[in-house]
Amino acid sequence: MIKRIMAIASLMFSVLLANAQSVDEMVEQARQLELQMKESDAFEKDKEILKIKPDDIRALTQASQLCSRIGNRQKDKSSKTDYFNQAKTYAQAALKVNPNSPDANLAMAIAMGRMALISGAKEKVAASKDVKKYAELAIKFNPNLAQAYHVLGKWNFEVANLNVFERGAAKMLFGGLPDGSLKNAIANYEKCRQLDPAFILNYYELARAYKSNDEQDKAIEVLKKALTLRNISQDDASIKADCKRMLDDLQ
Repeated sequence: MIKRIMAIASLMFSVLLANAQSVDEMVEQARQLELQMKESDAFEKDKEILKIKPDDIRALTQASQLCSRIGNRQKDKSSKTDYFNQAKTYAQAALKVNPNSPDANLAMAIAMGRMALISGAKEKVAASKDVKKYAELAIKFNPNLAQAYHVLGKWNFEVANLNVFERGAAKMLFGGLPDGSLKNAIANYEKCRQLDPAFILNYYELARAYKSNDEQDKAIEVLKKALTLRNISQDDASIKADCKRMLDDLQ
């Protein structure tokens, strides 16, 4: 009887070990697909992983960020909203697994930021508070997380450019929002650039901030640098095209 129990336990351990190895291999496959700029395939792989291991925080955070990026490329608001809601759901699940995970907090900040950009005044203001909260938590748990500084820079830029209706909604809902400024946006974007000099989207947003702050020479310098960088994500080619158009307008 003891030998039988030990044999069953050994078999179960072997199955669990095999599954763990399989999931680890699938996580690496998803990562490689993302690096190969095959984001939809990477997302499908993450969904396969989550069927086997629903609480795998690596798959949850990657799936969330992929939904935010894929959703941003959709043409109609309905499709964008669907993807951004999925991004939020995956990020929420990741935060349940580990609320102190910098990547999970970053994923939530990105998802809420994407949703804010396509929302009406009240929804935009409400989402923007979460963007700041989760970006700052991501930085708290990993002070070297470049994209979190980028998100915080985007938050500052957008808050600095809220229109009168959005500011009215902020005052009505929350008594106002913390001050966002172009100066802070530039500082955040520059911190991101220091930590991740290959992140092309950050160059585009930094140039926008410099342009809005009437620092055209710095915007031109940033845009020229962006155009020399190697594409590493699926959106980089289109972002560089946006950089080229802005550069042409400034020169």
